[in-house]
Amino acid sequence: MIKESKGIIIKFEYRNEQAIGNIIRVIGVVKGRSFIPIIDYLNLDANPRSSKTGSVTDAIQESIEKEPELLPFKTKGVLLASSQYEFLERNRLRIIPEDLDVEGILDGGHNALAIGMYILKNALEFDNIPLEKGCKTWGDFKRLWINNRHSIDDYLKYLKDFQSEDLDFLIPVELLLPRDLNDCACVSKFKYSLLEICEARNNNAELSLSTKANQKGHYDILKQFMEDHNPELAKRIEWKSNDGGDIKAQDIVALSWIPLSLIEPIKDENNKIIEPVSANKLYSSKGSCMKQFERLMSSPDVSIESEEDYKSEIVNKEVISALKITAELPELYDYIYKEFPKLYNKNGGNYGRIVAVKVLNEKRKIKKSPYINLSVETLSPDGFIIPLVYGLKALMERKEVNGKREIVWAKEPMPFLRDNLSEIVSYYSGIFSICDYDPQKVGKASQSYTQAISGFKMAMAGII
Repeated sequence: MIKESKGIIIKFEYRNEQAIGNIIRVIGVVKGRSFIPIIDYLNLDANPRSSKTGSVTDAIQESIEKEPELLPFKTKGVLLASSQYEFLERNRLRIIPEDLDVEGILDGGHNALAIGMYILKNALEFDNIPLEKGCKTWGDFKRLWINNRHSIDDYLKYLKDFQSEDLDFLIPVELLLPRDLNDCACVSKFKYSLLEICEARNNNAELSLSTKANQKGHYDILKQFMEDHNPELAKRIEWKSNDGGDIKAQDIVALSWIPLSLIEPIKDENNKIIEPVSANKLYSSKGSCMKQFERLMSSPDVSIESEEDYKSEIVNKEVISALKITAELPELYDYIYKEFPKLYNKNGGNYGRIVAVKVLNEKRKIKKSPYINLSVETLSPDGFIIPLVYGLKALMERKEVNGKREIVWAKEPMPFLRDNLSEIVSYYSGIFSICDYDPQKVGKASQSYTQAISGFKMAMAGII
């Protein structure tokens, strides 16, 4: 494997260059065996979406196997970018990506995965090693690639010794480089252009707001808070498309609007006030929550853009404090989720007879809470639970801390829930009959959230 400090040497079979504005575009084809250092060195961090195996990767591998001479005409190949590079002899280039969150594989992740899987399967077959089952994502593949790198070396030695053409299929490769390495402004502008290029190249499958937010760095602080608070939960969040994880970023972002709704009004880049999302949008329109979150994080009052690339840094203390509280909400959600059925029954109801609850539980043998996988006796529709979770807003306040305004807990939430959730459920569940015991109606009704907030406030005041 080529050492990191020396970057990646890419050997083109055919290539030409175009210099347009601040960018050089190198276009050519690369043999499969010459693609190996690219896989060794790079991941898909710079690609807005991760890749996973499926019909697309199967079709690419079938083309390599059956019609390798047509592969350069059937696929766009892979788009790479590097801010540092060196032209070498014999159609070779050395690229040294400085920031793998921005540079590297910008587009063609499925091609890279399919090619890598094809090479790996052939190498393992040569060493009589079975391919591990369950390899679905780029992360799964890269782990197998690293663990079996010795088999790839064995296979390459065999191909060289016997002059085999097994990995001589050609892959279209497009490489973007800054035109003038000695001009800092040119290199900076090049890096800043890469997200826009990524978005345009991925427009065949619309880039999600979540993925854009991730690429811009708008999740970075929230990610860190989630990892600090619950590392196992954090691993399960899919921050960008196809990256794996059973918890979607939009679910976490929706929860973030509970504390974010308390921050001082903030204006966007057009000087318009960014209104907090309506409470019922946490259930009925997580897309709206994402859109407004991205608008908030893009505000010059919230984040500053890097001078070197398109990444942003969140600097607003109130927003940061709200995101810190957000990291605690999944655990609180799951506590409410687990306790709600028995507390509903304790207060005179029959939760299991509600049609939506009965249907949800009929065929599910394994019953876990949504976020931290608590074992539960009864699964609950989200529409019944989310208004209660929103009620936690009553326990938060905007307070001056060390001369700065922050969102903090006025009451420690978990002890408060243990002492008061039964009474709050009794008050809140009165909304069910008004909504015909339909979780969708409960989740979408503004009155449900008002009822939940009132229940929390009355419990704080000792009224219920």
